[in-house]
Amino acid sequence: MQIATINGVKIHHAVTGPESGRAVLFINSLGTDFRVWDRVLPLLPEGTRVIRYDKRGHGLSECPAAPYFMGDLVAEAAGLLDHLGVGRVLVVGLSIGGQIAQGLAAERPDLVEAMVLSNTAAKIGTPDSWDTRIEEIHKGGIAALEEAILSRWFSRAFRESRPEELAGWRHMLCRTPEDGYVGCCYAIKDTDLVESTGRLTLPTLAIAGDEDGSTPPDLVRETAGLIPGARFHLVRGAGHLPCVEQPADVAAALTEFMKETALVREI
Repeated sequence: MQIATINGVKIHHAVTGPESGRAVLFINSLGTDFRVWDRVLPLLPEGTRVIRYDKRGHGLSECPAAPYFMGDLVAEAAGLLDHLGVGRVLVVGLSIGGQIAQGLAAERPDLVEAMVLSNTAAKIGTPDSWDTRIEEIHKGGIAALEEAILSRWFSRAFRESRPEELAGWRHMLCRTPEDGYVGCCYAIKDTDLVESTGRLTLPTLAIAGDEDGSTPPDLVRETAGLIPGARFHLVRGAGHLPCVEQPADVAAALTEFMKETALVREI
């Protein structure tokens, strides 16, 4: 177990792969921990240096009181890379993780060489929609919304054919500390990255799930359109977490992008 205090918050993280390998920073979604990437990692090119972490209020990281701000989440990602002495990474962000990736690329371009934005957008939802979610969680806990959330996370086929796996993701969601989940809801509610993301010029791949009920494909495509030259990849048979439902598809798209951007070294 690796814990580092970043800007006063204890952050759980894991680093695997050779130090000589090009580094890829994975940032997870709302209500998950860094295990959300487990099925993708074995399919990545040999020699990749993988950095994962649990953002504040999730997994084994410390859970400060809500609300959180996107600037704090971005600063913690940057602080972790500084702590590890790693720069010029490929950042792969899922959902809120993709917003953190966009903020990191804008605020600390020295740290980010390329970016993969999975199931995310420059602006997600409306303030009213997030206020409603926060209010419902305060009244009934995360469990009050679990069915609605899981229906957005996963395709109908996954939910109907893989009940044991679905149960595991349900447990991960419901065991997320309320302050951690709500804190990140506040961060997303107040985030509009359209202007700053529109100034980015780094290589970018956007990934969407064709059954994503949280960030539909058109929303992801719209964000990709803000960045000159950004590519868009649609994953069939996947909801909000394609890395769980279709890891081979996600890994193939990621590997191709790594090769195109020269992030895979010849071995």
